[in-house]
Amino acid sequence: MSTATKCPVNHGTVPVLDDDPFSPETLENPLPFQERLREAGPVVFLAKYNAYAIGRYEDLSAAVANWQDLSSGSGVGLNEPWRARGLLQMDPPEHDAPREVLQSILSSRVLRSMKDTCMETAGGLIKALLAGTAPGGQVEIDGHTGIGSKLPVNFFPEASGIDEEGRENLVPYADHIFNALGPDNGLVEQGKCKAAEYTEWATAKCQRDALKPEGFGADIWAAADRGDILHEQAPLLTRSLLSAGVDTTVYGISGMLYAFASNPEQWEALRKNPNLARVAFDESLRWESPVQQIFRKTTTDVTIGGSVIPAGSRVMLCFAAANRDPRRWENPDKFDLSRDPSGHLSFGMGIHQCVGQHAARLQAASLLEQLVPRIKSIELAAPIERHHNNTLRGWESVPLRLTLA
Repeated sequence: MSTATKCPVNHGTVPVLDDDPFSPETLENPLPFQERLREAGPVVFLAKYNAYAIGRYEDLSAAVANWQDLSSGSGVGLNEPWRARGLLQMDPPEHDAPREVLQSILSSRVLRSMKDTCMETAGGLIKALLAGTAPGGQVEIDGHTGIGSKLPVNFFPEASGIDEEGRENLVPYADHIFNALGPDNGLVEQGKCKAAEYTEWATAKCQRDALKPEGFGADIWAAADRGDILHEQAPLLTRSLLSAGVDTTVYGISGMLYAFASNPEQWEALRKNPNLARVAFDESLRWESPVQQIFRKTTTDVTIGGSVIPAGSRVMLCFAAANRDPRRWENPDKFDLSRDPSGHLSFGMGIHQCVGQHAARLQAASLLEQLVPRIKSIELAAPIERHHNNTLRGWESVPLRLTLA
């Protein structure tokens, strides 16, 4: 059990928690820690890591938007960056041109034009899983390994122009990157043995001559040719699509399926009103945030809720805690399609808001559009299994029992 005392720094105005947000127990079930974080105060001090943390929605929303005082430029992990800096680890002005390029390439208009392709991919996946099952019959599948980890790994690299060889590296490659945003613990150590191999593979796949002539990757290199970005930024930006866009979408889709299986009445509500598909994905992201937290570094003394965070401090921005803050959401622990989940922080906010969110939404919407007419009910067939990651709310298994319409 954690204890909350007063930090000896800042005249004792900041509560101290002795929790370890990265312990196996917390990674298995972070909700008790996140509640303690919110209720301790607007800002807390994490004694184990000499870092501050914010978990209340109002304070976190303001902090995420304040890139000037809470900088991403020195990395978004607990420690200084250990690898080449991507878009998320840049602040203006160097952030502006790469962001503009990616925002144009991954715009909602562009993604809408890919709807038919995504629907075909999702449809083929579902048809294969349901093959041979008659209407009214039941089939048991793993929502994570059979759907969540399949659709993004097929769709996103294809859209980026990455060839098929080695796509099985995508999830473990990004897994290590997100683990390394936390402390140098056992999870990081486990990934180090193959980290160089995965990085070499991803870097090679994102070079101009390795990419297909059409796709997000080719568009990024074309932007470099136009002078919109530097040529040396092109492979890094292409690689960031894989490291930031695949695992988060994998876990987002798996979490959405888990939400429906745990709340079967909400699946009935969606079947009665399929127009709730976008609400469903956003509500699942609020309820089961794929990205639990990231860090920033203060560039000056920052006052939050009357407490001062000194310049040069690491600050954990706990999106998952804010997404269940009862000060912002009524009955926040319930997955509920009757609520308006807009404003959730799972995609961030401000200039660092997730540039790939339209791609994630497209995949989730396509999947639901394929499932709703075919599936009468979704329920859990066995206990779920979690995959521990220092940054992500991961899955090993989401056993589902589907009853066909």
